[in-house]
Amino acid sequence: MSTRRHRIVHRTTMRYDGEVTAAHNELRMIPVTEPGQATLEARVRVKPLTWSHVYEDHWGTQVMAMESQTPHDVLEIEATSTVERSELPVHVEASGWDAVREESTRDRLSEYLAQTGRTEPPAQVVALAQEFADAATPRQAAMDIVQRIHDAMTYERGITGWQATAADVWEGRRGVCQDFAHVVLGALRAIDVPARYVSGYLTVDEAEIERGTTVPARNHAWIELWDGGWHPLDPTNLGPVGLDHVVVGRGRDYDDVAPFRGMFVGPQVTDLELDITYTRIG
Repeated sequence: MSTRRHRIVHRTTMRYDGEVTAAHNELRMIPVTEPGQATLEARVRVKPLTWSHVYEDHWGTQVMAMESQTPHDVLEIEATSTVERSELPVHVEASGWDAVREESTRDRLSEYLAQTGRTEPPAQVVALAQEFADAATPRQAAMDIVQRIHDAMTYERGITGWQATAADVWEGRRGVCQDFAHVVLGALRAIDVPARYVSGYLTVDEAEIERGTTVPARNHAWIELWDGGWHPLDPTNLGPVGLDHVVVGRGRDYDDVAPFRGMFVGPQVTDLELDITYTRIG
């Protein structure tokens, strides 16, 4: 069984146009521990920090609620995790449409069947999805939909903002990983396939990392569909979700798993620096 161990360092630096007197934020930067992924060590350093509280939210994501009441013009956050990823020895086989459409399944997974403001698909995306509603299995339908949406869209940074919806993205056919994920989620839910948003990390270069090497990484988003079990697909890259995909959290859309959100009292942010690295240590 293949395994891979990474040390992930996620640094965020926010500079303000003057002095901030108080800031309250929620951080979702610690990878989950689950079959196939073990977070062996995790720590978050915040400067300045008055108090913090760590809890698990409704979706199973570890959240650090923190407050900085010391006046400051720079907020520094560094989350460091050591994560071991491994291939699962047993993969769930694709189930048919009957399993997805059972009343008990639809009730249990209702949160992942309902559209949100982020995922509500435009008519063209609904029509695209319906072309594949008679595929042999929900998984095959999902794979076909992912391929079609990937072919129709262009990955381009700086075109969409964090608040973009699937409808916004589809109109321009351009966006980043969270945009690809939202469009695909809207399409899958339109044909009654339960699907959820996955937030995590991935290396910038798809080449395998040599041990002892540090490489750039990024926040990344992909999706999981349910067809008897949860099956991951990466709409942005089309390749398999592998040992370099590290899961931080899951939810209905980006809003449930945003890495950083909060409020502050003071002048506006003038500069935001984000630096994420992977170091392969095993």
